Amino acid sequence: MGKFSGSDALWLLYLLAIVVSLFVRPTLGIRFRQANQESTHRHMNRPLKAAVFALGSFWRSEAAFGCLPGVVRTIVGYAGGTKNNPEYRNLGDHAECVQIEYDPTVISFKQLLDVFWASHDPRQLFGQGPDVGNQYRSIILTNGTLEARLAAASKEREQTISKSSIVMTQIQQLGTFYPAESDHQKFELKRNRLLLQLIGNMPEEELQRSSLATKLNGYAAELCPPKIQKKINAKIDDILKTGWPILRDI
Repeated sequence: MGKFSGSDALWLLYLLAIVVSLFVRPTLGIRFRQANQESTHRHMNRPLKAAVFALGSFWRSEAAFGCLPGVVRTIVGYAGGTKNNPEYRNLGDHAECVQIEYDPTVISFKQLLDVFWASHDPRQLFGQGPDVGNQYRSIILTNGTLEARLAAASKEREQTISKSSIVMTQIQQLGTFYPAESDHQKFELKRNRLLLQLIGNMPEEELQRSSLATKLNGYAAELCPPKIQKKINAKIDDILKTGWPILRDI
């Protein structure tokens, strides 16, 4: 047989690359933009509403709402104070908050209030557990008279349960909600590198707006309802068995 020339070797390498691209499945960590078209699109033609709550550290607060049916996306930020353009290290009189965008045909503001009360101790003054300070206080930030009435009624019910202590939760009209820095968004999800790889390593901006990432943030914190937690477990197990790395929907 004759010797291969340099051009022959390059041609063989080119053919080998084509074969590999056709038959070898992509590995974890490769980004596929088209594969992440997800359930957010279901809600595009429906008018969404937004609710804002403060209930301690916003890392945990965001995860508490992420898995609820009807919640489309969440974002953490600062509200409840007067300082312009607050930052994590310079909040002024603002509190750490979570903004929840939801489909009112699936979940109501009243149901979100139930989760709010169940997810923290509203009897603590200026803090939650080991997190002590004004930024961790309990607030329901309302958008309109109806929300204010529902919030007040829910606080009254909570107070009847707590006969020996005072519910410290504030109710106030929402002013400006300032989104927090990217490091604080989807914090629980970002601590789980496997989950990030399973959804295709989304860029930061897409991760913040993703309905799927919102749900997985709750899953990573183990705050999903038990049935949803088990459903996600099963999907992830199936993906890991088959070797296909993209989790598209829940």
